[in-house]
Amino acid sequence: MSTVIETTRFSVLDRSRTREGHTGPDALRDTVALAQDLERLGYHRVWVSEHHGVPGVAGSAPTVLAAAVAAATRTIRVGTGGVMLPNHQPLVVAEQFGVLESLFPGRIDMGLGRSVGFTDGVRRALGRDKDDAGDFADQLDELLAFFTGTSATRVHARPAEGLTVPPFVLAMGEGASIAARAGLPMVIGDFRSREKMLRGIDRYRAEFRPSAWADEPYVVVSGTVAVAGSEPEARRLLMPEAWSMAYSRTHGTFPPLPPAERVATLEMAAKERELYESGLQGHIAGTEHQVANGLETVIKDSGAQEVLVTTSTYDREGLLESYRRLARVAHLTAA
Repeated sequence: MSTVIETTRFSVLDRSRTREGHTGPDALRDTVALAQDLERLGYHRVWVSEHHGVPGVAGSAPTVLAAAVAAATRTIRVGTGGVMLPNHQPLVVAEQFGVLESLFPGRIDMGLGRSVGFTDGVRRALGRDKDDAGDFADQLDELLAFFTGTSATRVHARPAEGLTVPPFVLAMGEGASIAARAGLPMVIGDFRSREKMLRGIDRYRAEFRPSAWADEPYVVVSGTVAVAGSEPEARRLLMPEAWSMAYSRTHGTFPPLPPAERVATLEMAAKERELYESGLQGHIAGTEHQVANGLETVIKDSGAQEVLVTTSTYDREGLLESYRRLARVAHLTAA
């Protein structure tokens, strides 16, 4: 008997997280190597992210990293999750994706977000302000117009004009309504905020207006998935990221990922421990059977056409094994 999982696409966003004892360049090379493995396993697309001035993340230039990933692979779709449009001029973003699509035709995705720099210092360095996120809808319209040759600036983006690079909106806050009004596919997460995610999806579908980019709503749900031989092994994969996030919220700095074995021995203040334990909850994690049941539920509840997995951990071999097991759960063609 077929399940909804079998008719759902599965993709991966790798954040190029740095790890204790490994450099930023190591993290970027890890992302490229993982993309090659994901292609062999039959995943639909692999995306990279944009972060500026964050000690625990090496991925600061997503279109550059996407080019490296696309060059190292042959068939998997490659894109960004996402380029934070308020940080950039739409013309430059159009030109970058035009170059990517020209070099790797039919394989490039343009995932776009509305976040600005992580801190005041980063925003100043980027020449941006918190309020710039409020201009996202207009920036999005301007960007798409460069591809259709209808920009009000009368500037022609070369080589983007006339090319088709599928745009996706990363829905945070007002993002669902912006994606709907623009008639674009939407990426929304995460599994830990299930009710909020489902409300955003309902709003997106209710407000969706067909466009030249999409005739009907297309929903990608994103979140952490960890698959292992046992529940404790899956929890082990979650521990480094859960601690790193808890530490960042209590100390104001985002550290590289430590090994799970070290996390287990760390002394934590009460608030940090509370955030850490909370950070381990709500994900789809466990054995293949448990993860299959969890995915069935979230796909049925959301009606999503695609799942974008965003798992980060110290143990890269453990992460790859998780993706191997997930490929089996999802019945991917190369699994």
